Amino acid sequence: MTCRATKEDSGGLLISRRAQELLRCPVCKGSVEMQEDAFKCLEPKCGGAFPIVDGLPVLINESNSVFAISDFVNREDTFFSGTGPRRMSSFLRRITPAISKNTKGKVNYRKLGQLLLEQSSSPLDLILGGSVLGEGMSSLLALDSVELVETDVSFGPRSRLICDAHDIPFADEAFDAVIVQAVLEHVVDPYRCVAEIHRVLKKDALVYAEVPFMQQVHAPPYDFTRFSHYGLRRLFRRFDMMELEICLGPGTALAWAYQYFLLSFSRRGGNLIRLFAGLTAWYLRYLDRFLDKRPFAKRAACGLYLFCRKSDKVLSDKDLIKLED
Repeated sequence: MTCRATKEDSGGLLISRRAQELLRCPVCKGSVEMQEDAFKCLEPKCGGAFPIVDGLPVLINESNSVFAISDFVNREDTFFSGTGPRRMSSFLRRITPAISKNTKGKVNYRKLGQLLLEQSSSPLDLILGGSVLGEGMSSLLALDSVELVETDVSFGPRSRLICDAHDIPFADEAFDAVIVQAVLEHVVDPYRCVAEIHRVLKKDALVYAEVPFMQQVHAPPYDFTRFSHYGLRRLFRRFDMMELEICLGPGTALAWAYQYFLLSFSRRGGNLIRLFAGLTAWYLRYLDRFLDKRPFAKRAACGLYLFCRKSDKVLSDKDLIKLED
C-alpha cells in the first residue's frame, strides 16, 4: 500500500515526518514548529498558533477562508456532515442506480503513477479535498513508493491535515504532484487556489484535476463555479497542458439535468425522486463511451479532466482563443 504515517512514527500526528518538515504558516508562509498541542509560527511579526485536533494539524488562514479554526476545534460539520443520513435515506441511496460514471479516473490515476515514478523514486503528492478516496484513485494507492499527503477542510477517514486550498500551508516547490479532483468548483477563488498549487509544485511537477461543466449545484452552499474546456485551460494557463478531455460525458450531463428537472417540482421526497430518476435514466451514462470522442462532446460534457506540468510560461488570452476544441 501507499506510504502512510501513523501517530507512533510521526510524533502523534497523522501526517508523516517528511511532510511535517515542509509545513509552513498559512498566513505568512514562515516556518512553523510543533509545541505541545499546536504548531507555532516562528516569524515574530506573525506568531500564529494552529491547534492539533485528533492528530490533525489545523493550518487555516482565517482572514482568507470561509472556515474558522474553532470549527475544527469544536468538531463542527464543515464541508461534509458528520451526522450521516437517516436510515431510510441511506437505504434509498444504496439501492438507487448511479446516473454518472467517471470513465477516465481509474486509467488516469494509473497513468499518473507511471509518470511520477519516471521522475522520482519516492514522489510526494499533495491531495486537496482528500478526506475521502477519490474515484479511481485505488490504482495510485497500490504504489508503495508514492506518498500521499491527504488534506481537506473537513474531518474524514483519510484526512491527515486540515487546510484551505486558498493558502496551502507548505513550502515552495515541495511536491512532485498535486491532485485536485472535484474540488475547484467548491472554492471561492479557484484562481488563487491554482496559484497556490503552482507555488508548492517542484519544477516540471504534475497536476491532475477534474472539474464539472454541465452539472447542477451539489454540496451547497459550497458550490461556486463551472468550467468549459476553454475556462479550464485558462485557469491553468501557467502550466503546460498534456491532456484536457472528458471524464463525465454528455450522456451523464443529460441524466443530471433530468434528475434535477424532476427535483425542481418538489421540496420534499428528494430521495424518492432520485430513486425514480436513477431507475429511468441510469443507461444514459453508457452513451458516454460512444460520445466522448465526438467533435462537439466537450461542449456538452458533464465533467472534464486535465493533466499538466508546472511551467514558467503563461498562455496568453490571445493564444487561448486560438486553441482548437
